[in-house]
Amino acid sequence: MFICVFLASSQKIDQKYLALAEEVGAELARRGHTLVSGGATVSCMGAVARAARAGGGRTVGVIPQVLVDIEVADEESDELIVTTDMRERKGVMDARSDAFLVLPGGIGTLEELFEIWTARTIGLHDKPLVLLDPWGVYAPLKALVEGLHAEGFTRADVFDAISWTATVEEAFELLEKTTRHLAPSVEELGEATAG
Repeated sequence: MFICVFLASSQKIDQKYLALAEEVGAELARRGHTLVSGGATVSCMGAVARAARAGGGRTVGVIPQVLVDIEVADEESDELIVTTDMRERKGVMDARSDAFLVLPGGIGTLEELFEIWTARTIGLHDKPLVLLDPWGVYAPLKALVEGLHAEGFTRADVFDAISWTATVEEAFELLEKTTRHLAPSVEELGEATAG
């Protein structure tokens, strides 16, 4: 499975967030998945990719040229895709991914989260979306969306489009369970080819 991980690029954050990114990268590799990420070497973005590769996992980095120009590109990626801008970057990451995992991050991470969350809510894709938040960083966001729903600004199924988790194991179990549910069974594949 190709799992896109959205997470922080800030270098001013607590070390626990880097440790979480490393744990995610290691677990992703242990489970045999491929990482799709923002293709940079800094902060959590670099930590998750390095940990995935250290565990024998494959990494796909997607980075805009402007960031390559300031020398933050993860040249050690198994595949490094350079895009013209941020919008193209997100499109490539979305297209290459089977599922999305969101860790604590800043406004860039929130933008990525909201775009994927909105698209899933309105039926543009059915890929799993899991938010991993061990320390409750996103608790105010969840409360905000619940308040928006109470005021009639969102549909009830906005909450069906995302899963909130607190542990790495739970996050991966949800990603894998949901993806298995979405994938056709061997019997379905056989019927499709027979028809």
